[in-house]
Amino acid sequence: MPDPRRATPRTDTVLADPALTAAAGRLGPALVRDVVHDVLAACRTGLVEPGDVAGVVLASLPATATTLRPVLNATGVLVHTNLGRAPLSPAAVEALAVAAGTSDVELDLSSGRRGRRGRGALDALARAVPDAGAVHVVNNGAAALALVTLALAAGRRVVVARGELVEIGDGFRIPELLESVGARLREVGTTNRVRLEDYAEAVDENVAFVLKVHPSNFRVTGFTSAVPVEQLASLPVPVVVDIGSGLLAPHPRLPEEPTAAAALRAGATVVTASGDKLLGGPQCGLLLGEAGVVEGLRRHPFARALRVDKLTLAALEATLRGPLPPVRAALEADPAELLRRARALAAALAPDVPAEAVESVGAVGGGGAPGVELPSAAVAVDERWALPLRTGATPVLGRAHRGRLLLDLLAVPADQDEALVRAVRAAAGAP
Repeated sequence: MPDPRRATPRTDTVLADPALTAAAGRLGPALVRDVVHDVLAACRTGLVEPGDVAGVVLASLPATATTLRPVLNATGVLVHTNLGRAPLSPAAVEALAVAAGTSDVELDLSSGRRGRRGRGALDALARAVPDAGAVHVVNNGAAALALVTLALAAGRRVVVARGELVEIGDGFRIPELLESVGARLREVGTTNRVRLEDYAEAVDENVAFVLKVHPSNFRVTGFTSAVPVEQLASLPVPVVVDIGSGLLAPHPRLPEEPTAAAALRAGATVVTASGDKLLGGPQCGLLLGEAGVVEGLRRHPFARALRVDKLTLAALEATLRGPLPPVRAALEADPAELLRRARALAAALAPDVPAEAVESVGAVGGGGAPGVELPSAAVAVDERWALPLRTGATPVLGRAHRGRLLLDLLAVPADQDEALVRAVRAAAGAP
């Protein structure tokens, strides 16, 4: 038999193919060359025919120059941290395209002089939370709390309830964050109970502020007590409230979730929150509160290290000004409509793929509204298809439940139903 290595084309010959030249202009020459090298190696072993090399390379190239892949979130968790938390609205995605080029992010076009950075996003945030005297944005929720602590409490004490010294994902702990920027903690109360007098006894001239942290990813029930913001505001020191999930105003499905508006009205000096959770925007940290305090935070030297980029500012503004973002739309989804969609999907899969429409229960996720169950619906399929669904052309993530894989529709947009059917059929090996 002829040696396949002799017939293998040269690298430069393959790269000269017009289709690959165009792909190199779109994806970058290094990425295309790497794929060419892999396919040529397969050709030398006889796995790819010499005349098929260019076609195999084209088929193997990624759609974009990033290794990130779009995923269908059928887990039933609205704000899934491992899937990038809140998906952006179409308006926010369009805003990213505008900001990606040269833009007036820090220029007043009418005067030709330097302007307030991200003024549109900050104005939109201020309008969304009129109870705030001033607003500022940093690069994530942890950064917001770190900036407040560094600016107000470096070398001083922060009073916080023991039951609010929480740990969130990936081993990140609130007390370690506070101590890393120079604060000393004064813990009060017990794990399950704290009273106003516990705080009052701890407040002295060395205390910079009292911190209230929403334990957003767990619930303590039973013999418990906590001190509301309005009572903490009676103490002779500022009150900083970390609400975590970024709910700016009350929502009927989340009656117990703290909001920025309520905390400010209750007397909080500063409220910190994340922008990529229940707000439904890009990753960022929100700082809302008294004008003098927030302006001081904005002017603090460390604030420059936490500055958000133009893409974040554009996406945040579009989220606040534009139509309902996907997380909020899913939060308000009609369970009956979700079940109707699930039945239609199960019917579309039949008879080749065994599937059943079932009622299910979703969750907010991302450290928001722990314990709150969101009525939903799902398509139940064979649990063995979990791996091929995750690794298919359109990755789909569901959740295992009693021996079946539930493809929950709570966070799946209706316009992706056909893509979901195709993915399930491919995973099941159906035509």
